[in-house]
Amino acid sequence: MNNLTFQYPTWFLLLCVALGAAYALILYFRDRRFQEQSKWLNPILGIVRGVLVTIVAILLLSPLLKSILVRTQKPIIVIAQDVSESTKAAFSEAAFETYQTQLFDLTTELSQMYDVKTYSFGSQVKEGIDSVYADKASNISEMLNYTYDLYSNQNLGAVILATDGIYNQGNNPIYSNSKLQATIYTIALGDTIPKKDLILKRVFHNKIAYLGDQFAVQIDIAAQNCAGKTSSLNISKIENGKARVLQTLPVVINQDNFFTTREIYLEADRPGLQRYRIALTGISEEASTENNVKEFFIDVLDARQKILILANAPHPDIAALKQTLSNNKNYEVTTAYSNNFKDKVSDYDFVVLHQLPSKTQAISEIKAALIAQNIPHFFILGTQSNLSAFNQSQSLLTIRGDGRNTDDVQVIVQPDFSLFTLEDVILQNVRQFPPLQAPFGDYQANPEANVLLRQRIGRIDTPRPLLLLGESNGVKIGVLAGEGIWKWRLFDYLQHDNHDIFNALIGKTMQYVALKEDKRRFRVSPNQNITDENENVSFGAEVYNASYERINTPDVNLVITDESNRNYTFLFDKTETAYRLDAGILPVGNYTFKGTTVLNGETLIAEGQFSVQPIQLEQYETTANHGLLRILSETSNGMLLYPEQMGNLAQQLQAAGKVKPVVYQTTQTRPIIELKWIFFLLLLLLTLEWFLRRYFGAY
Repeated sequence: MNNLTFQYPTWFLLLCVALGAAYALILYFRDRRFQEQSKWLNPILGIVRGVLVTIVAILLLSPLLKSILVRTQKPIIVIAQDVSESTKAAFSEAAFETYQTQLFDLTTELSQMYDVKTYSFGSQVKEGIDSVYADKASNISEMLNYTYDLYSNQNLGAVILATDGIYNQGNNPIYSNSKLQATIYTIALGDTIPKKDLILKRVFHNKIAYLGDQFAVQIDIAAQNCAGKTSSLNISKIENGKARVLQTLPVVINQDNFFTTREIYLEADRPGLQRYRIALTGISEEASTENNVKEFFIDVLDARQKILILANAPHPDIAALKQTLSNNKNYEVTTAYSNNFKDKVSDYDFVVLHQLPSKTQAISEIKAALIAQNIPHFFILGTQSNLSAFNQSQSLLTIRGDGRNTDDVQVIVQPDFSLFTLEDVILQNVRQFPPLQAPFGDYQANPEANVLLRQRIGRIDTPRPLLLLGESNGVKIGVLAGEGIWKWRLFDYLQHDNHDIFNALIGKTMQYVALKEDKRRFRVSPNQNITDENENVSFGAEVYNASYERINTPDVNLVITDESNRNYTFLFDKTETAYRLDAGILPVGNYTFKGTTVLNGETLIAEGQFSVQPIQLEQYETTANHGLLRILSETSNGMLLYPEQMGNLAQQLQAAGKVKPVVYQTTQTRPIIELKWIFFLLLLLLTLEWFLRRYFGAY
């Protein structure tokens, strides 16, 4: 519907007509050039010119054309089908095919009157209805939230939710429905009658454990209609595809609605990802044994460091150090004396050199191995130390003295130390520790060294360092310029009945020096060491050049090997300065991977392992929850239906009268001068006048 409006009073149109008539009269009333022609020629030319001028004058008044657009939007009907495993499990094959046909017929019938949108949901929401009901989880609230986000500002007529009411992910759907504000019709699927079933409900465990530790596993067991039955709980470890039973526990079911919790402890005896299986032996006439088994993975970390305390001779400091370091479960501490040390230094991750090099033991080969293998080490100086050889062994601290004289020194804490944090209680008590014996001489610390403790001689605070940390020749080292820390440990116990302050001070110091930086030039790692079976396995990779700058010029290849020694080969994609790879979804099991790249003719290799764990949520709850569906329907003024009633749903929607189309009316205005036909009309009038004048011999 179009209406013409003006921005000026309507009577201005009369002025436009008068202007056109006046212009035509002035131009043609006394014109004698066409007097020999037909008598109607001048009137025609006058009319053409008058109409032309009138139209132009009207256009100068900026008339507007107002259009009213009417649009009718059909109501939107969302059909959401639960495609999780538990939904299909309740159907026989024939019943499932019948239901699929009924759902298709309902969709077709509703599409004739409404704008129908179909979705499948399980762990995620997907467009369209999937014919394969294989999702490993049910998240009804995600479907309702998705509908709200997409259609809350549109003409959403109703939501048809076909599910068994079982949800094992997301929030309670009742709370998600409160913000949707749409009528929900639920189609109740599944069986609400509890069957005789033994269920391994939940298994709680940490994702990681440390080698040599015990870790706890909590197991929840439930049973329905199984009173008087007995079962066994078997805990097994899967190795090379074979199950090795670790523990067997009896389970006596004494009531129909049975629930119990068992807690077991397992040994982390091997590093890497370990696969375990918890299984309940089945009972007679049990509805399903699939929910009697659950597998889980534990990432056992070998975080132990081999620490060597290498001494010149027996000393009480050695026992104090060993007792403190042994408190850390990740340290394997060995003591030895330099005169009969036969092992390889490269077998250790960290070395404490007590009064070495000494006046009798130069340990040249050991010092060379420490530098060559980049092994962090810690010097403890004393009366047996060879200060000249010590100065040559590192660049952190230089002491000029004969080594025969010593000072009794107490502790001053350096306030600007920042490599790690010590609690105030440690800083306050360490000042009271008994004095150590420090070599007498001229001390000069490297400017890049980090001093933690300085020496106090008597009542004089000196700048001489007592405990300092840093790097020498690219290797982390520490220096304690004094002996007698065994007295610190005894004093701590005398004051506090424990060794906590001494252990914290020495433990944190050693831990900092012992921690190796990752200087690998090629690294490949999975984004997750343990991935669910419905998630993509992805990797990241980094390559560093000789200057330890991250680059991505060479290609990086990856080979993933499963437990059957089948290989999957991939090529990494390059990002801005690194690499990434999406290996897709892999079957459940343990995998190893090997990444390779060639940089300047050198082949770099990175290896590791990961696991894909099964998702078994759908197997632990098999009784349909139609009560939940009834609440969803009633609170939204909808209705609960069963599959055999689906054929009447279209008529019920019409009879309810709630699902109606929405009419949108929009007013649109635009200047008439934008209409193309106005231009062609003016062109036609001008052309006609010009043609007649030219034809009859004038311009």
